[in-house]
Amino acid sequence: MLHTVLAFIPLLFLIIYALKSRKMADAMVLSTLLAMVLVHRERFITGTIEAMYATLSSSSYQFALCVIISFGGMIALFQASGGLMGFRDLLAKVASTPRRTLLLAWLLSVVMFVDEYLNALTVTISLRGVSDRNRIPREHLAVQTNIMACCLCVTVPFTSWTAFSVGLISDFGLGFDDYLRAVPFMFYPLAMILLSLLLALGAFPKVGGLKQAYRRVASGGAPFEQSGSAEKLVDIADVDEDNVSSAWNAIIPLAALVGGTVLFDNDLLHGIIIALVVQFLLYVLRRRMTVGEYFSHFFAGAKGMVSIAIVVGFGLMLSDANRALGLFDILINGIGSAVPAYLIAPLAFLLVALTVFAVGGCWAVMTIAIPVFIPMGLAAGVAAPLMIAAVMSGVTLGYSLCFYADAVLMTTAGSGVSNLTIIRATTPYALAVGTLSAAALLVAGL
Repeated sequence: MLHTVLAFIPLLFLIIYALKSRKMADAMVLSTLLAMVLVHRERFITGTIEAMYATLSSSSYQFALCVIISFGGMIALFQASGGLMGFRDLLAKVASTPRRTLLLAWLLSVVMFVDEYLNALTVTISLRGVSDRNRIPREHLAVQTNIMACCLCVTVPFTSWTAFSVGLISDFGLGFDDYLRAVPFMFYPLAMILLSLLLALGAFPKVGGLKQAYRRVASGGAPFEQSGSAEKLVDIADVDEDNVSSAWNAIIPLAALVGGTVLFDNDLLHGIIIALVVQFLLYVLRRRMTVGEYFSHFFAGAKGMVSIAIVVGFGLMLSDANRALGLFDILINGIGSAVPAYLIAPLAFLLVALTVFAVGGCWAVMTIAIPVFIPMGLAAGVAAPLMIAAVMSGVTLGYSLCFYADAVLMTTAGSGVSNLTIIRATTPYALAVGTLSAAALLVAGL
């Protein structure tokens, strides 16, 4: 019993401290150090150093760090070239009303399906100015983008998530065709994608934080309000509204980013490097800036992403510590062998969601959840596509509600809206759709 209680202490501390202080970086560092004490005890200092080294040497953090820093530099270059304002003005011709703006953001998310980082950053950065001009609460753009980034990576069968999942299910004689057959049963992500569209079109009511944001704007408030006490995880200079150049200065590098990512087997880092090379050639050769100015802007943007890179690193450390404390086992093994077959899929959905929310890591959870739930479902006679759908839907639900998950931090970086604000506004919709999805999985299991 004591072991179970200890396993939940760092997570509970993180949630309570973050909600009370609104300081995500402080909360993440303190909860990680608390977890280090519980895991390593008298070896606390040595264990913490070893955990730092392990995180720095992990391919997941290396990838995230390279993407975060590079995107910071790329954003600063977009701003300095004037291409970002030119692209905004071009989009503004299409996005002339709030409804058109949100619909364009929804469609742009669909185009950027290949990676959740790419989706979250590109859509918010491209459209936040247009959104503000049309007096759309910045919270709506952030919530919609975060939902789409989380949901498309599992429902579109040509992403790195799909490839990773197919590799895991192949150990049980299943393959890509089984994943494809599972997509129609991914009720949660499919419903959230549809819900995002309906909210964009104004065909679904605003509730909770989103409703409050619209009330603020309707009463004359600003589309984007950042409290003076709010934490700023990203520190990139504000856009110079007067620095406007051709929209092609943004379109061409963005096309190179997406094309390079797809060309190199959906590897976002390849796309980023290609885009940075294109930016260099485009801006320097056309004398928008000198070589020295190019690197000065790049490093200024990269420096502004340091805080969020540190938060992501401590988040991975906390995830590993939670695993060492046994939190994974407590949550994942919550289904006993006596559970009826028709309950396995909905319970797997809920437990996986809870686990992802608790640990903030998706791929690590998939490596544990799939080997547990897929054979459990198959042994009980549950159809393989339904079990795959249950696990992947659970991953999406937990990911879209975890306030220190990568996707929401990337959305924060692009939109400027705090991660806690995004999650508060998302929660009413996610919980309602999650409940209906669990019921749908129950019916499908019957």
